[in-house]
Amino acid sequence: MAGNSDPLTPRAKLAVTAGKAVAAASRAAGRGSGSVIGGRVALKLDPDLLARLAQNLDVVLVSATNGKTTTTRLIAEALRAAGPVVSNALGANMPAGITSALAGGSDAKFGVIEVDEKYLAGVARDTDPKCIALLNLSRDQLDRAAETRMLAENWREGLAGSKAVVVANADDPLVVWAASSSANVVWVAAGQMWKDDAWSCPSCGGVMQRPGDDWYCGECGFRRPTPSWALSGDHVLDPHGSAWPIHLQLPGRANKANAASSAAVAAVFGVPPQVALERMYQVQAVAGRYDVVQFQDRDLRLLLAKNPAGWLETFSLIDPPPTPVILSVNARGADGTDTSWLWDVDYTRLTGHPIFVIGDRKLDLAVRLEVANQSFQVCDNLDQAVQLAPPGRIEVIANYTAFQDLRRRVGN
Repeated sequence: MAGNSDPLTPRAKLAVTAGKAVAAASRAAGRGSGSVIGGRVALKLDPDLLARLAQNLDVVLVSATNGKTTTTRLIAEALRAAGPVVSNALGANMPAGITSALAGGSDAKFGVIEVDEKYLAGVARDTDPKCIALLNLSRDQLDRAAETRMLAENWREGLAGSKAVVVANADDPLVVWAASSSANVVWVAAGQMWKDDAWSCPSCGGVMQRPGDDWYCGECGFRRPTPSWALSGDHVLDPHGSAWPIHLQLPGRANKANAASSAAVAAVFGVPPQVALERMYQVQAVAGRYDVVQFQDRDLRLLLAKNPAGWLETFSLIDPPPTPVILSVNARGADGTDTSWLWDVDYTRLTGHPIFVIGDRKLDLAVRLEVANQSFQVCDNLDQAVQLAPPGRIEVIANYTAFQDLRRRVGN
């Protein structure tokens, strides 16, 4: 990755300056961070800007349907033990947002970049990553995302011939199939709670056999690889068989799995597991997720769940009944406008919780809860739901734009 200390041509410098100016204007107008519009302007002026910005960095790309933003944060914290990091930590994960993030990190040694699943192959071509972390693939944004096997095929074709070390979840057959085209794969047993996108073999279409934690195709022999890293309870097992305790402030099994994958990534850059895992303790919340906020004299914990896999993991970490739960679902562009995924979520796991339903598509959710035999109340807004909720901390679970609405309302 060595090279001239200032890789930017005059045109690239102009593009960076213009992008920053547009982003600042967008922020001043109250239209969000401005990172996406700034990146778009910069790439218009210099289409090769992303490649130029990445050429002096050791780059890690993180892609998945669930856990990208959190894992990106955990890896960034771990790698700071070895040098300055630039990262798109707020989740603007398409080329414009990534370009904007890298433009702000002129002194960085490492680039830790979250990438939308559909853009992974192109961003990998531009940034020549040293490492790529692949966590899972599941149904999401049904109206705009290709079905999961097509995404896995894009990854498989896009990563073939890449020199990157691919750190991949051995428990997700789609991820294993996608990563198997790579020459250098580090397998992590990170677990897979949601299995409903992987009952047919991605290689031949045969039926997957799933005895215990193992999986294999009875027809073509495609099977789970032997992992060299594993999540085991509250520890990460490294390739030498040593068990390292996981220190996290973030809740739930899914985040321990993210930490296990992050430790495997950190090791690629020479950061030992003990150091990496201790540094991950710094992360308290990720773009508002898991934050406990005060609103109307109540404690609300804000949880993001945007597809069936995410809802399943979230249900496993909420406080037990009779903790009140507020559910909020929208179906705007960024969420995907198709809400049929609600029927894939097992809402019987909420039995015993007082449930309050808000959001643009609260009636879709109400029908789903009715069929799941849950008792619930439909409310006009967050304020009303909080007033009606019985005492104690409230768990608030929302999908993507509903989560942004909530954060604005509670001033977070």
